[in-house]
This record gives sequence, C-alpha cells and structure tokens, in this order.
Amino acid sequence: MSQIVVTGSTSLNGSVTVSGSKNSALPILAASIMIDETIVLNNVPELRDIFTMLSILQRIGRKVSFSGNTVRIEPGEIVVGNIPYELIGKMRASFNLLGPLAVRCGWAKVGKPGGCNIGQRPVDYHLRGLRKLGFRISEQHGDVIAVSPGSFDDFVHYRLPYPSVGATEQLMTVASLMKGSKVVIENAAREPEVCDLQGFLNGSGADVRGAGTSVIEVVGKDALHGTEYRVIPDRVEAGTYLFAGLATLGEVTVKSVIPEHLAVPIKIMSEIGGIVDISEDSVHIEVSSPLKAVKVSSEPFPGFPTDLQPLLTVTLSTARGESVVEEGVFENRFGYVDELNRMGADVKVCNRKAFIKGVSGLSGAEIKAPDIRATAALIVAGLIAEGETIIHEAGHIFRGYERIQAKLNDLGAVIKVFPDEDG
Repeated sequence: MSQIVVTGSTSLNGSVTVSGSKNSALPILAASIMIDETIVLNNVPELRDIFTMLSILQRIGRKVSFSGNTVRIEPGEIVVGNIPYELIGKMRASFNLLGPLAVRCGWAKVGKPGGCNIGQRPVDYHLRGLRKLGFRISEQHGDVIAVSPGSFDDFVHYRLPYPSVGATEQLMTVASLMKGSKVVIENAAREPEVCDLQGFLNGSGADVRGAGTSVIEVVGKDALHGTEYRVIPDRVEAGTYLFAGLATLGEVTVKSVIPEHLAVPIKIMSEIGGIVDISEDSVHIEVSSPLKAVKVSSEPFPGFPTDLQPLLTVTLSTARGESVVEEGVFENRFGYVDELNRMGADVKVCNRKAFIKGVSGLSGAEIKAPDIRATAALIVAGLIAEGETIIHEAGHIFRGYERIQAKLNDLGAVIKVFPDEDG
C-alpha cells in the first residue's frame, strides 16, 4: 500500500480550490444508467472511486470518456445487469446501481459492497425500500438480485428507518422511472448531495421534489433524457482544508465552496478559536489565540458531518482543556485513535465517545491509516507534529481527495507520496 511521508511543524498558509463532490458524482453516475441519451457531467473529481464507477458503467454497456474533470456517457449497444464483484467490492457507492439496473434491464445482480471499514453500513434500508417499491429481492452467495415488477402501484409510501443517504438516493432515482406511480419517501436524508441528485434527475426530465427536507415526493416518468450538469463542490474536502489550517495555526482560504453546506463545521471552528470570514463562494480561516476545547457530536446533515469527525479530533488533540467528540453515525469511526496516540495525543474512546485531553504538541511516528478520512486527519496530525511522520497503508486517500499532495504542498506542506503499484 501507499506510504505518505509528512514533514512536521508546518503551518499552512494560502488558498486552495475545492474539487467536485465525490459523494454527489457517484450517485449521479449510478442514475445515468437509466438514461438512453448522452449525459455530460462537469466538475467530476479524478479519484479512484470515480474511475471504479466509470469502469462499472463500461462493463455493463455504456460508452464513457473522462477528460478535464468532464465525464461524457453515451448509450452502448446493450446493457447487462450483472456487475462483477472485482469492481463492486471496491466501494460501497456501487450498490446504488442495483435499482437503476433492475429498472433498465428488468433484473440486476450486484455483490454486497466493500469500502472503508468504519462500521456497519447495512444495505437493508436499500432492500426494504426496493421491496416496498415492488421489486423482488433475493440473495445468493453474497450477491443481491433484484427483479423489476414491470408495472408499479399508483402510490407508494415508505418511511426509512434511518435517514440513510445511499438508500434515499437509490429510492428517489428508481422512483423517477416508475411510470404512473407517485412515491413518497419519509425520513429521507437531507444532505446537499441528495439535493444535487435531485437537480440532475430533474434536469433529465424527472419530477422529484423535497430534497433537502425529510420528505421527498417523486412522480414516475416513462423515460428520462440526456442532459449536461455540473456537480457541486465537495464540502468534506473544503472542511478538511479548513480544519488543516486551524489545526496548524495557519491561514487558509478555501475557494469554490458553498458555505451553507458547512454551516455547523464553521460554527465549531469558530468555537475552537478560528476567525472565520465567509464570502459568496469562499471561506477564510485564521487563528489569533490558542485553540479551545469543545464538545461535539457527529450527526446526519444538517449536523456535524461524520466524515469531518477525524479532522476535528486531530485539531482538538492540541487544544487547551478537555474535549468530547461523540460519533453518532458509525460505530468504528475512531479506528485511527490508537495511531494518533502513538504520536503523543491523549485520546480515550468509550461508548462511541472520544475524550480528548489537549497536549502541548505531537511527535512524528510511523503509523497506519484505516480509511479515507482518517488518512486525511493523520496527515494533518503529521503537519502538527515535530519531526517526520510516515503513514503506511495510505492509499485510501486517493479514493476521496483529488490532488491532495499538490494542494497541501501549495499551502506550504512538505508531503511525499510513495504509491503502490495501483498508484
């Protein structure tokens, strides 16, 4: 696996432009399988997960090109409903192809997904919802098979047991082609990426309303048409660089961002001691006093995002006082804490809460990275630390951050990447 070597005692300064949102682009790409006309997507980040999804689209029959952050998808001669596990096992978002493929082909077979090991992320919410929509669902040898009913009920109401982003996106996508049916999804996820998917679907002729609220209504159409669409900026990447600026006591401006998508993280940054200046499409952060302890719980949007929880914990590791960070989404999200403690942090985890006693500084060490966001957080820890930090098994980072080495180095970091054979 890749190694990342970080030179410590570094304060980040300068500006960085945010890439397009991976978590928006992936469900949009999954939805594209239902459209038999050309689709052009702009602001798509060049990431391993994106390339995996494009490979899946090619394997099941689409013609795909990707250049300059623009993806062009055209119909092929035939679409097949079986996705090889060698591709599906690489990331969880590929499971969002199950419903769209079943609509397009009449059936679909998709392996249970892989991805980061941050806790149980059951696909039951997806499957219960698809059954409610009328699909026949079965499981065989680790694969999930969905068969379309052909015709759908006039009205379907489904309340998600939990506001799952992936399940919300899959159900609203499938419902957009349930001709003659009205689907109401309650307790829907409210994340900006759900709103972005609604924008893409409606730009393709769908009738989806309510994204951004807890109730989404979809009126099914008999067909969708091609469109050109621009993916929103990545709020997690934006938050990562803002926390990196805060943690290293630097001064960073994040450009091409939608500030309202980061309202709660920005509030927490201010409470910690950041001076935050917000403009229409950028956020500037600097620090004029020692960092302060806070108590925060990660929650579904509009709460504090779980994907920024590791960055928050690293930032608080050198803040004055005792902080508490509770993980309200994934039970195994604190898998990086032992590595952070190897660098001199004082963090204890109990019952999905991290109790953080701020220390005067961190020290470079050899550590391992368990997942995408933890890798980003440990890079920031390496920037704070005195000496050199070597992060092993760091290839996760290339699934979620476009050009992170170049962007951080442009801010004054000294980071070297030693990639594995997959890059």
